[in-house]
Amino acid sequence: MKKFTLILLPVLLAGAFMLFREGKGVNGTVTLYKTESCGCCALWGDHMKENGFRVQSVNVEDLPLIKSQYQVERSLDSCHTAIIDGYVIEGHVPSREVKRLLEERPNAIGLAVSGMPIGSPGMEMDGHPGDTFDVILFRRDGAHEVYASYH
Repeated sequence: MKKFTLILLPVLLAGAFMLFREGKGVNGTVTLYKTESCGCCALWGDHMKENGFRVQSVNVEDLPLIKSQYQVERSLDSCHTAIIDGYVIEGHVPSREVKRLLEERPNAIGLAVSGMPIGSPGMEMDGHPGDTFDVILFRRDGAHEVYASYH
């Protein structure tokens, strides 16, 4: 019986770790709060799915209430708000930066791309050059910093 336990215990622990990591890592579920009519929000969700995330879309009528609940400042506002593993993802943040956030796990509320810059995920437009935009890391104390820049 002890031999069985010594063999089985590491296997069970490894399995539990993988389940824990799946919920915490790049395969985690993104809860996407958006209005029903917003097509670019759905396209951002598709971008996230294409890059390994599960996406659960939730259509809401009072999006400002969601933003307030998750401490998204007006200066960072965009057309949708998403949550993954306790982090807020505001607007058209590229999946690469969300993956980086989940790996680095900074002490922050989350990431934001304010507005709806052309060329950001979900805002691609044929024949139009992309806008320059920053991905902002925002913290509970109100501090912001540029997490990544796209040109």
